[in-house]
Amino acid sequence: MAPSPEKPALKVLLCSPRGFCAGVVRAIESVERALELYGPPVYVRHEIVHNRYVVESLRAKGAIFVEELDEVPDTGAPVIFSAHGVPRSVPEEAARRNLFALDATCPLVTKVHREAEIHHRRGHEIVLIGHAGHPEVIGTMGQLPPGAVNLIETLTDAKNFIPRDASKLAYVTQTTLSVHDTAEIVELLKQRFPDIVGPHKEDICYATTNRQEAVKRVAPVVDAMIVVGAPNSSNSQRLKEVAERAGCSRAALVQCAADIDWNEFGNIARLGITAGASAPEVLVEEIIDAFAARYVVSVDIVSAAEEGVFFPLPRPLRENQAAE
Repeated sequence: MAPSPEKPALKVLLCSPRGFCAGVVRAIESVERALELYGPPVYVRHEIVHNRYVVESLRAKGAIFVEELDEVPDTGAPVIFSAHGVPRSVPEEAARRNLFALDATCPLVTKVHREAEIHHRRGHEIVLIGHAGHPEVIGTMGQLPPGAVNLIETLTDAKNFIPRDASKLAYVTQTTLSVHDTAEIVELLKQRFPDIVGPHKEDICYATTNRQEAVKRVAPVVDAMIVVGAPNSSNSQRLKEVAERAGCSRAALVQCAADIDWNEFGNIARLGITAGASAPEVLVEEIIDAFAARYVVSVDIVSAAEEGVFFPLPRPLRENQAAE
């Protein structure tokens, strides 16, 4: 279709995969399933995933979000731990209070927790590559006693790190990091400490890797890039950084169509769009519609990988499902 006199043409390159990963789907479905089985309220410690739209939609169905368990009354209602994982002290407190706890931690985050525990039992000092203050990092560091895990955020941290014993050193990583940045830090650690032990399989999860790879393919050939996601979403922030590094100087992280700065995106011919792992597809569609109001839009999909990963719900929710 030829562009109208009022509307210029816009080619949208839509990254695939984008949006929800298997861990996010599992976490959201855990809350929805608990609401179905037990009715509201269902308490959720921390945002179940880092997306305002998702949190608000679950809140409307009867989920109550809290930051800590001391905000949860003594109740028989379910209390769900978010996809990011929690320190060991949280399930211990839940058990002490006889709360009905359901753990929606992503299995790939749980894998990192188990790796850290195994390294610790073998007498290794542990390096965690990640971002300070992120719930996943707090949860991973909280699996072990204080001082057992050293957080490294940057190459400078890796250059300055002094281990207690360089021959007894292991590293794990946050699952939502930049593949490029993490590889640089790991390489430097391996140069400095040749005996450092890494994970059997890379900790950065399949979804983070695949979404970054799709952005690398799209970013160099578009005028601008939109990443749909929340500002507190690590994997979404990394997608924006990847787009910029891949050659797209106009990359923006937006939560919804209302956040688009039309001064930045009002004069382009080719636009890349992706979404972080906790951003629902409805927000991507809303943003394409917003551009369609201003442009004659055609959409091509650029695919970096096929994803067929599935994680079952926490066991109590599966058992109830099977019993119906």
